[in-house]
Amino acid sequence: MEIYRGKRLSIEKREIILPSGTKKERVVIHPGGAVAILPVEGDDCYLIRQYRFAIADYILEAPAGTIDEGEEPITTAHRELIEETGMEAGTLVPKGWIYSSPGYTDERIWLYLARDLSPSSAYAMDDDEIIEVIRVPIKDLWPMVADGRIVDAKTICLICRCLQ
Repeated sequence: MEIYRGKRLSIEKREIILPSGTKKERVVIHPGGAVAILPVEGDDCYLIRQYRFAIADYILEAPAGTIDEGEEPITTAHRELIEETGMEAGTLVPKGWIYSSPGYTDERIWLYLARDLSPSSAYAMDDDEIIEVIRVPIKDLWPMVADGRIVDAKTICLICRCLQ
């Protein structure tokens, strides 16, 4: 049974049957797909410091965004990189996808490594985003994950997939 439908997501309550045969009622959130991009230039990468209202705080994260209906993930990645950083990627390398939080949502986030960066004339940040672009030495990424300066799961997955 659908509980809510908005522009970008829907929420449903459904009865599920576990592998054991036990029936349970669960809520599932369907936000659609998303992308996350790790832009790399030489020995540095670009992260964004973004205000996130759900946690009422700023966090460091990779540029990311939701896939529009009918849009391919790689097209979204090109668009979101420009919108959030003002940079275009000459090369986007697919790095697979992840489930963001499969305990309650079916959201998939497609991961990309961006290279061959150049400034974009199409730069236009969304009016509800509060973003600062931060240049970070690649050598500092793992220490930033280890000490808690980077806590965003999709960003940590990108670091794992792109910098192995």
